Amino acid sequence: MSSGRLVTRPLLCALVAFLGLGAVAPAMAQGKLDARYTATLSGIPIGRGAWVIDIADDQYTAAASGTTAGIVRLFASGQGSSASRGHVRRGNLLPSTYASSLTSDKKSEELRIVLQNGTVKDVSVEPPSPPQPERLPVTDAHRRGVTDPMSAALMTVGGAAQPIGTEACARTLPIFDGRMRFDLQLAFKRFETVKSERGYAGPVAVCAVTFTPIAGYIPDRPAIVYLARQRDMEIWLAPLAGTRVVVPYKIVIPTPFGLGVLEATQFVATSGSTRPTPTSARIP
Repeated sequence: MSSGRLVTRPLLCALVAFLGLGAVAPAMAQGKLDARYTATLSGIPIGRGAWVIDIADDQYTAAASGTTAGIVRLFASGQGSSASRGHVRRGNLLPSTYASSLTSDKKSEELRIVLQNGTVKDVSVEPPSPPQPERLPVTDAHRRGVTDPMSAALMTVGGAAQPIGTEACARTLPIFDGRMRFDLQLAFKRFETVKSERGYAGPVAVCAVTFTPIAGYIPDRPAIVYLARQRDMEIWLAPLAGTRVVVPYKIVIPTPFGLGVLEATQFVATSGSTRPTPTSARIP
């Protein structure tokens, strides 16, 4: 894998799926989020994205879209979208479907995952991936007790205290993205205060993130080795008004070419919801 792909692929995936961070936990109410993000590398804009979420009494939807921007478009362009829907049962988020679409200069891909009670029932990828004998196999056991990348970005916090506390980071996240099964371990680092250009201003919980590949990956692939060794990745979590859910406000990923940052410029969260309808996130 080239050094360019080492940087742009993880950042594009973060822009579209926010690294799949999340888990299911106890109760929430109703709320919506309309957010916009920018991605930078060493302070230089390289991408932008949009994310919308709608959580109701019994269902939820979430969708994101992202595209490369700025000087990076002179060397490589890409865009993508992803969406997830599922059920809310006894305060838990239970994903049922996840779909993503990624398009770059050299390839396009459509991926779909069907889940039931935390178990992957079906995966389809178009065009199909060529066989790679060196890739560690994903077994049936690896497909149980997991969440999809988009649903995973909705992290519920139990208890009666404010969601922005040390508990927001106290979790290990089992994620299946259609090819790879991996864990993301979060650990509390500190609190920060943020102020978006539009919307949220207030405290966030900053979590350290450790990436552990489990199955479905090529062990000596440079991007995998690099991410697994990283101990300086961070995710900043902000509350979704009206719920016990916290979601990514900012993601920090060190790269060989400088610090990669995905950060919200707009973060408008509102209480209350109706039955979720098909959700789209469009970049203005």
